[in-house]
Amino acid sequence: MPNNILKHPDPALFDRIDRAILAYLQHDARISNKELAAKVGLAPSSCLARVRRLESSGALLGYHAEVDPRVWGVTLEALIAIRLEKHARSAIAAFERHIATLPEVRGAFHVAGANDYLVHVAVRDSGHLREFALSAFATRPEVAHMETSLIFSHRRNTAFGAALTATTARE
Repeated sequence: MPNNILKHPDPALFDRIDRAILAYLQHDARISNKELAAKVGLAPSSCLARVRRLESSGALLGYHAEVDPRVWGVTLEALIAIRLEKHARSAIAAFERHIATLPEVRGAFHVAGANDYLVHVAVRDSGHLREFALSAFATRPEVAHMETSLIFSHRRNTAFGAALTATTARE
């Protein structure tokens, strides 16, 4: 899991049209360039140039399809809070390399507080979750503690950026 803290694009470099493009793409990455251009009031060639600039600047990280996990036989998701034994860079790097190899891991957050990581996992059932947690984390020398919380539901907020921009613009 890369550390992108210093690599984020500067928000001051993007105008309201760039932000509108990002909001539309975040909501629907399959929108045609022609339709996107019409929504933001640009010629298609100008819109495409802006999208390419947003991609090359790192503001637009990629496109993906959201697949129902049940297609893969996944019926249970959980967040596993992990507390590391030591906070040495080598232990952090070893843990991050390890979780990057685990197909059950959907994502991980390096966090502040009582725990060091929140690891989002997707598994077939409770037996799979138990076996995964024991084999993937309990056996790791850098892991001091783990605590599992089941996820009952999840909703991805596709309006995140646009809503945040509108909120900060009012302040």
